Amino acid sequence: MTARDLGHVRAVVFDLGGVLTESPLTAFAAYEQEAELPAGFIVGLNSTDPDTNAWARYERRELDEQGFRRAFEAEAAAAGHQLDAGRVLAALAGELRPAMVTAVRRLRAAGLPLALLSNNVAPMQRTGRLGELLGLFDAVVESSVEGVRKPEPAIYPLAVQRLSKAVGRELAPSDCAYLDDLGINLKPARALGMHTIKVVDPAAALAELSALTGLDLA
Repeated sequence: MTARDLGHVRAVVFDLGGVLTESPLTAFAAYEQEAELPAGFIVGLNSTDPDTNAWARYERRELDEQGFRRAFEAEAAAAGHQLDAGRVLAALAGELRPAMVTAVRRLRAAGLPLALLSNNVAPMQRTGRLGELLGLFDAVVESSVEGVRKPEPAIYPLAVQRLSKAVGRELAPSDCAYLDDLGINLKPARALGMHTIKVVDPAAALAELSALTGLDLA
């Protein structure tokens, strides 16, 4: 089966954390319990002033790691609790989801253009298992490199443009499916015209993507 034989979309854009890897929210919750923090405290900090808080500035590389740690810990203190920002950062390294990686390989074998669109705090290393995964994508767009992050609207057309350039043909947002685990990140993509899939249960998300592409990704 070729890309021309497929369903509604001609390209797929994936988020990384919580989609291709396990969500850091589980690790956040474990640290909150260990440190006797209120449940959901870390996500709450990240959601307060979401365009200007320490997390947002770090993902745009406006802060280095030490600057982030100081700013994030100060935000936590202002909210009434002490935490170790280094432990929070360590929670970002989730394990790969084998079923998702297999789906990426099947999509690539079928000839669909693939992009990775990730908020991160430093450029990803192109070595080891992560490097092997990144090699499956035609384009990789990282907030720490671009200075813009999800859900800022500018990053979504940038991903489509980079993917179009990488594969040598023009793609419209409506040609693309986009998978993310956060609804706030999906909303601008949907407004742009992309087909969006919220990843809560990976198996359910792959069933939705199968319907959009015409490929069996289960």
